[in-house]
Order: sequence, then C-alpha cells, then structure tokens
Amino acid sequence: MLQIDEAIIVEGKYDKIKLSSVVKAVIIVTNGFGIFKDKEKLELIRYYARTTGIIILTDSDSAGRKIRGYIRGAVGEGNIKNVYIPDIFGKEKRKEKPSAEGKLGVEGIDVRTLEEAFRKAGISSSGNTVRSDITKMTLFELGLSGGPESSILRRRLQKKLGLPELMSASALVEVLCTMMDAQELAGHISELKEEENDI
Repeated sequence: MLQIDEAIIVEGKYDKIKLSSVVKAVIIVTNGFGIFKDKEKLELIRYYARTTGIIILTDSDSAGRKIRGYIRGAVGEGNIKNVYIPDIFGKEKRKEKPSAEGKLGVEGIDVRTLEEAFRKAGISSSGNTVRSDITKMTLFELGLSGGPESSILRRRLQKKLGLPELMSASALVEVLCTMMDAQELAGHISELKEEENDI
C-alpha cells in the first residue's frame, strides 16, 4: 500500500473506497459537480495545495476532465499533481448500465492499474508511516466539539493553525492528523485557553 503525503481529490465516495485499498492518504470527495458550489471543501483543497500538495484523480470522461480543470483553476497556487486513469470501457458492478461514455471510473479500475497510474505520475510511497492518534473523540475531550463554546474554540484553533474557517469536525480531524498528534493538539488548546485567561 502506498503511503502518500498529498491529499487526493476524487469525485465520489465509491472512488474513495476503492482508493483506500491502494493508498494511505487523506482522500477528499468532490461529490461530482457539487464542488462547484462547495466553498468549504474548496477552501480545504486550497489549504492542502499550499501545505502538503494535492493529487487530482478524476474519471477519464468529460465530466472528470471538467472537474479536474475547475479544481486546477479554483486552487490557483500550490502544489498540484495529476494522476490519470486509462480509458477502459465497461461498467461498474454496482451500476445497471455503463456511464454515458462507456468508460470505467476510478471505482471500476483494478488495483494494479491504479498503482500503475500513480507510478506513471511519478508518485511513490513517502515512507512517512506515522499516522496521528487524533479522532473525533479527541476533539470532544479537548472541548472542540459537543460543548457550548466548542465552535468558538475550534475557530480560534483553525485561525492559529492557518486553517480555513469553514470546516466540519470530520474535515478538521483529517487535517489535524496530517499535522500533529493528540498530545501536540492538547498543547495548542492549553495555549489558547491561557491566552483567553490573559485577556
């Protein structure tokens, strides 16, 4: 399994499921053309482009090309890599009929072909096997979720770390996992609370 530092952008949840069997990485789903109106997700993608870099992996049909082009344009600056899957005709098992262009999407491509697509793009395992121990429960225990002041504390943390303001708890967990472990996060929260007491 490839360990990849960059965040990978895919179109749908089934693409994410397939890709999870090939790589260990942060995987962001665009929900197809939903990304055109999702400011929060776009802000998150921009954040990753500036920090770890992003890899765009969309289907090889015209919709996939349109989404890829939109993300490239909307992100602007940052490290953007592209991984392309080959044109393979057929239909995904879960679908009744093939797509409009008759090509398999990311979810329908076999693991070996996906690995090969990453290799062709010059992307290999990072060797960085450390995965953070931060979970949604960590956020709750540190007061970042589930409390009356949680959203305020979360926004202050996001500002301190240079993260986008609009982020769901799940997105925040994913980002924090690429940055630190639970102990470091607890340290940041202590600092924020001390600052609050000094005011």
